[in-house]
Amino acid sequence: MTETSPRPRPLRVLAAMSGGVDSAVAAARAAEAGHDVTGVHLALSANPQSFRTGARGCCTIEDSRDARRAADVIGIPFYVWDLADRFREDVVEDFVAEYEAGRTPNPCLRCNEKIKFAALLDKALALGFDAVCTGHYAKVVEGEDGVRELHRASDMAKDQSYVLGVLDDRQLAHALFPLGDTVTTKDEIRAEAERRGLAVAKKPDSHDICFIADGDTQGFLAQRLGKAEGDIVDESGTKIGSHEGAYGFTIGQRKGLRIGTPAADGKPRYVLDISPVDNTVTVGPAAALDVTALTAIKPRWCGAAPAGPGVYTAQLRAHGGETEVTAELVDGRLEVAFTEPVRGVAPGQAIVLYDGTRVVGSATIATTVRATAGAA
Repeated sequence: MTETSPRPRPLRVLAAMSGGVDSAVAAARAAEAGHDVTGVHLALSANPQSFRTGARGCCTIEDSRDARRAADVIGIPFYVWDLADRFREDVVEDFVAEYEAGRTPNPCLRCNEKIKFAALLDKALALGFDAVCTGHYAKVVEGEDGVRELHRASDMAKDQSYVLGVLDDRQLAHALFPLGDTVTTKDEIRAEAERRGLAVAKKPDSHDICFIADGDTQGFLAQRLGKAEGDIVDESGTKIGSHEGAYGFTIGQRKGLRIGTPAADGKPRYVLDISPVDNTVTVGPAAALDVTALTAIKPRWCGAAPAGPGVYTAQLRAHGGETEVTAELVDGRLEVAFTEPVRGVAPGQAIVLYDGTRVVGSATIATTVRATAGAA
């Protein structure tokens, strides 16, 4: 496989411009490569003032203005598309429902799947565009047979392929990631933006959830779901504390448990299980978080689905490391066994499989098997 090179003819490219530095530089590079680029900012909130401002950008009025100024400097047409209703249904409501069910979702991954490479791409293709360009750090590699693969970015420190693991081969065929082969620091990307005259060069990054304005996820969920007092219990089922909503906890959480009774061994306790049925949170020692296997549902493949069992590396969170696994698709479900136990794996998270740097695909974790506590 060789990295995708410029095609014989310039492409009509729709550049998703969030208002941040990465997407602005990506759009500028696409235009510099000779493509016919049009910038678009996605209005994802019916009330943009309620979204986080001053960060990486994607949703606020401030971000829209930053994106427009960047497009003007690059010299490309610019539009704002209202996808607020779709975003609310596919990302925000999904986020709330997943937490209500005791799972831990990744809204950025869902946004890439449902908004940027479904709603946006479908609309772009209908309007005659050839590709959608974003500022993600990942690479599309094309073989001699024309098959395109998704690979990690050249710079692992900035790699964002995990949140793109939901893209299928059709979507990859129309995806451009101009920053994917950049082996530079973020300061150098900012320096490039400054050389290009882009005012977003010094705009700060953020890894917070864009639709939670103050960064208080628990408060956001409490407002949407209401407070619901329940018990915090230990592994034996003994009540050792109380909470105001099981949705406010995640598997592996240590801080904020507010347990009055100390553990017998004096060591910290962690969230082991969240039961929305009886609104109970179970806590215990760190060792009880060790997971040896899992089952994942709703698999999405960046190409053909793998046949038979295989050995891969897996990534379980956006900023996590890799771990070796054996995985097999069985009756539409992904069965995964870890070579070494891993800790803090929660239902609702995405598992993304890799073959070297190539993204094989992703699935949503449904159940886990623990080394000492059975299925969770």
